[in-house]
Amino acid sequence: MSIWVIFKLLGSLALLMFGMKSMSDALQKMAGPQLRHVLGAMTTNRFTGMLTGTLVTASVQSSTATTVMTVSFVNAGLLTLAQAISVIMGANIGTTLTAWIMSAGMSFDVSIISYVGFFVGIILIYMKKHRYIGDFLFGLGLLLLGLTTLRLTGNEMDLGHNEALLSFFSSFDPQSFLTTLLFLLLGGVLTFCVQSSAAVMAITMILCSSGALPIYQGIALVLGENIGTTVTSNLAALSANTQARRAALAHMFFNVFGVLWILVVFQPFIRMVCGWVGYDVDMAKDAVSPDAFLANAAKLSFVLAAFHTTFNVINAGILIWFIPQIERFVCWVIKPKKADEEEDFRLHFITAGFMKTPELSVLEAQKEIQSFSERMQRMFGMVQELLNIGKSDKSGKSDKSEQEFNKLYTRIEKYEGISDNMELEIAKYLEQVSDAHLSDETKGKIRAMLREISELESIGDACYNMARTISRKYTQKQDHFIEQQYSHLHQMMGLTEDALTQMNQLMSGRKESYDVNRTFNIENEINNFRNQLKAQNIVDINNHAYTYAEGTVYMDLINECEKLGDYVVNVVEARMGSRQKDA
Repeated sequence: MSIWVIFKLLGSLALLMFGMKSMSDALQKMAGPQLRHVLGAMTTNRFTGMLTGTLVTASVQSSTATTVMTVSFVNAGLLTLAQAISVIMGANIGTTLTAWIMSAGMSFDVSIISYVGFFVGIILIYMKKHRYIGDFLFGLGLLLLGLTTLRLTGNEMDLGHNEALLSFFSSFDPQSFLTTLLFLLLGGVLTFCVQSSAAVMAITMILCSSGALPIYQGIALVLGENIGTTVTSNLAALSANTQARRAALAHMFFNVFGVLWILVVFQPFIRMVCGWVGYDVDMAKDAVSPDAFLANAAKLSFVLAAFHTTFNVINAGILIWFIPQIERFVCWVIKPKKADEEEDFRLHFITAGFMKTPELSVLEAQKEIQSFSERMQRMFGMVQELLNIGKSDKSGKSDKSEQEFNKLYTRIEKYEGISDNMELEIAKYLEQVSDAHLSDETKGKIRAMLREISELESIGDACYNMARTISRKYTQKQDHFIEQQYSHLHQMMGLTEDALTQMNQLMSGRKESYDVNRTFNIENEINNFRNQLKAQNIVDINNHAYTYAEGTVYMDLINECEKLGDYVVNVVEARMGSRQKDA
C-alpha cells in the first residue's frame, strides 16, 4: 500500500468530518432559535420529549448540539432532568440518520450531487441573503465528496483481496464472545481518539463492504462507537455544572445498558436485521463467485445503518419507561457540591470544551449573564444589610455586631472580585465565539451582551463603593446618621432595589410581563429624589441638623444609588435592543 493511498484515505476522512461539521453548523444557524422554541414547547411528557430529541437531532445532525440546548434549558428551569433524559434518548435515534447518509454514499456514486451542491452553494453564499443555505449545501457537498473519495480509495486499496488484512481478521473467531468484546472495545477507543463517530463508522463501512471485515465484528465496532462518544461527552462535562454532568452520565447509562442487552441476543438480532436488508450472513467466499460475494458484501453498509437505527429505537423503547429510575440513579451518583457556590467564583453555564457550536454558545452566555445580574442584586441586598447593622448599633460597637459587620463587608469585597472575574471570563468567551462565522442577528446579540456585562460590573463597583463608605463611617467611629437620613437612604435604596428587580425580570427572559417604561419611571423617581435630597442636605447642614462631613458621606451614598440606577437603565437598553426581534 503506497503512502499516497494512505494520505488519500486520511484526507477523505478529514473531508467527511469537515463537511459534517459545516453542514451541522449551517443548519443550526438557519434553525437555531426555532429549534430552541420547539425544545421548550414539545417536551410536555417523556414520549414527546423523545420525539423532539429525534427530530431536532435529525435536523441539525448533531446530538451534541441537542444535548447542550437541553442541558441549558434544565439549568434555566424550563425542563426537568427527566424531560432532558427523554430528549437525549431521542437524540440517539436522530443521530442514526448520519449512518444512512453514509451508507448511501458508500453504495452509490453521489459525486454529481456534491458538485451540484458546491455550485449552487457558492452562488447562495455570495448572494448573502441565503448564505446559510449555501453553507449547508457546501457542507453537504464536502460530506458526499469525502464519502465518494473514501469509497473509491477503498476500491483502489482492494481490501477484499489483501491477504495480510484478511488473515488478521480471520484469526478472530466470529462466534466467540471474546472477539465481540475486543472489537467493541476497539470501536470505543478509536471513537474516543478520533473524536468522531462518523469517521469510525465510515472506516467500518469501508472494511465491511469490501468483504475484509465480517459483519459480527463490524457491528461490534459500531456498538463501541456508541460508548466512545459518551466517554468524550462525560469528560467534557467534568468542568460543567451538576445538571450537565448528570445529563452526560444519563447518556452514557443509556448506551451502556443498550450494549449489555444486545450482547445477550447478539447473533440472532444481527441475523434478523440482515434478513430485512437481504444480506446473506452464511455466504462463504469460496462457495460463490467473487462478483456474487462482493455484491452481497456491498449490502453491509445498509446492514450497519439498519442495525444502528433498530438498536437505538428498541433501546429507547425499553428505557423510556424507566426515566424516573434513571434520574434517581444519576442524581445519586452525581451529588451537588456542598460548598456555597455563591461565595465561589465559578461560571455555571459556560464550560470549556462542552460547547462546540457558536450559535448555541450565545444561549449559554445569556444564561451566564442572567446569573451575573442576579448576583449583583444579591450584592446590593448585602449593602442594605450592612447599613442596617451600623444603624442598630448606635450605642457603641459591640463585639458581636462588629464581627457581623466585618464578616458581611468581607463578603461584599469577595462579590466585587467575583463581578470583575465574571466580566472578564464572559467577555473572553464571547470574543472566542465572535471569531466564528455567525449570523448578523447573533453578532448583534454578542455586542449587546458585551455592553450588558460592562454595566453589570459597574453595578458591582457602585455596591462596593457604598460598602466602603459605610465601613469607613462605622470603623472610624463617626457619628451615626440622624433618623431622617436613615429614612431617606432606605427610601432611595428601595427605589434602587425596585430597579434591579425590574432588570432581573427582563434578564430572565420574561419579556411578555416586562414593561420597559417601568424602568425609566423608576430612574426618573431616583433622579428627582436625589435632587430633592441634595437641596435638603444643604438646608439641614445650615440648620446644624448634622455636620458637613456627615452630609458629605450621606450624599455619597445617595449619589452612588443614582449612578447604580443609571447602570440598570443601560443594561435594560442593551438587552431590549438585542432581543427586539425575539419579542
